[in-house]
Amino acid sequence: MTWPSWHDHAARDLNVQLNILADENIPALEHYLGPFGQVRRISGRALTADQLAGVDALLVRSVTRVNESLLRGSPVRFVGTATSGIDHIDREYLAAQSIGFAYAPGSNANSVVEYVLAAVAAIDDKLEQLMAGGSVGIVGYGVIGKAVAARMQVLGIDYCAYDPWLEAAAISQPASLARVLDCDVVTLHAELTRKQPWPSFHLLDEARICAMQPGALLINASRGPVVDNVALLRLLQQGRAPVTVLDVWEGEPTINHELLDAVALGTPHIAGYSSDGKLLATAMMAAAVAQHFGVAFKDRPSPAGSAGIIDAAGVPVGPLLVRHLLQSRYDISRDDKRLRSATGSRPAPAAAQGFDDLRRNYPVRRELVGSVVSGVVPDQEGLQMLHALGCTVPSEESPR
Repeated sequence: MTWPSWHDHAARDLNVQLNILADENIPALEHYLGPFGQVRRISGRALTADQLAGVDALLVRSVTRVNESLLRGSPVRFVGTATSGIDHIDREYLAAQSIGFAYAPGSNANSVVEYVLAAVAAIDDKLEQLMAGGSVGIVGYGVIGKAVAARMQVLGIDYCAYDPWLEAAAISQPASLARVLDCDVVTLHAELTRKQPWPSFHLLDEARICAMQPGALLINASRGPVVDNVALLRLLQQGRAPVTVLDVWEGEPTINHELLDAVALGTPHIAGYSSDGKLLATAMMAAAVAQHFGVAFKDRPSPAGSAGIIDAAGVPVGPLLVRHLLQSRYDISRDDKRLRSATGSRPAPAAAQGFDDLRRNYPVRRELVGSVVSGVVPDQEGLQMLHALGCTVPSEESPR
């Protein structure tokens, strides 16, 4: 059967509406696509090929694998993923079938950066250690890895980065993996690949986890299998692993409950789930859909509104203020409690459903960037610190 091409007549007939099938967790698509698209929502993890009948554009998140088995014989002419990661998309198949593709690189980068900082601020005195001369090791120097490095730089925190797929000249503060793993905090932002010669699958195996210094903090906000979860659990139970914060897990949405019990903080793959980041990804997807189908697209203001004011009266400038600001926007311990409550000792199917429900019903979380901080009169150094976090003080606000 030959499916009609919307693109053939879209530019001439503005009354035609695109049929868009979208993951239920992509927000505000109706806000951005309403003028030229009819949006139908589905569960991204449960999507099947028979749901693609009559669909022009498919918009997904990372839980949906988009490949030949899903798309074969469908009328889909465009695929978008509202994520910065693309390991769930068979781009070679899309290209071979002349199916348009777009993703949202950088949309959730600041959300992940603030997640990493929130994790650091929540673990003992790690934040004080870093701001007093400690070091951060970054594994993976893509969009998010670069964003983490940039934030460390403006905060005056020493860092180094490892990404064997890039030339050293393309990396700010390049280092060997051994050097990166010797830092006080190690944060993972590598894409998941089994491709040689530098696969990231189980990049942190037992030997490399053991090589980290005692008392270090390990944060994984990339993909679960970048860390060998079985080896990590064994080492945590033996007291030979670093303090660990996991946002991603092998086998999602079914996760190892023993590993959750052993980590300092666990969250349900939501590091990039700020409302601001998700809305930016939606806007990027809407613009890409319009461009592919030849439709005029006018950018619309984000429905999130301004970030608002944070009262910091009485909080001294320095690590205490940084922690106060971070936790005012995002308290990571709440996501940890939600995950433990939703999965706990429940049977695997119920626990997996609980994991997905936490993502599907994730509460509004605004980013720190764009916030106005009241109640403090910082000196020049303090003002630089606030600016490094993306904040301003009332005297810097533009007149209305």
